[in-house]
Amino acid sequence: MIHFFNEQTTYKIQQKKKIKAWLTYSIKQEGFNCGNINIILCSDEYLLKINQDYLKHDTYTDIITFDYSEKNTLSGDLFISIQRVKENAAGFSVKVYDELLRVMVHGVLHLCGYKDKKENEEKIMRKKENEKLSIFFINNNL
Repeated sequence: MIHFFNEQTTYKIQQKKKIKAWLTYSIKQEGFNCGNINIILCSDEYLLKINQDYLKHDTYTDIITFDYSEKNTLSGDLFISIQRVKENAAGFSVKVYDELLRVMVHGVLHLCGYKDKKENEEKIMRKKENEKLSIFFINNNL
């Protein structure tokens, strides 16, 4: 089950049902089952505090993923700064909603085991993000 929450932000996610179906489908495509995944939209400051407290990083970021997966069932918390998403969307000249979808699937791909620290890993991650995003925008049956 995929759940949505807000912390220190009032941003409203559109098409929740379609997003849940899409992320669940994406997880199954990668060979996993969908467990409990919480997507928490939050403020920059909220996510910065998590980054400092848990990862010992003193930087702003768009997403932090905590992985609680067991065996073949993916579970985790995806904390997403809506402020970072808006800033990134402006920088990439894309819609905020489209960037939010990219960040959500990015977190899910981390749960699937994809990394993005090295250049070759980042290329694979971007390819997977684009593949999954095309499914969201093309498939009206989700």
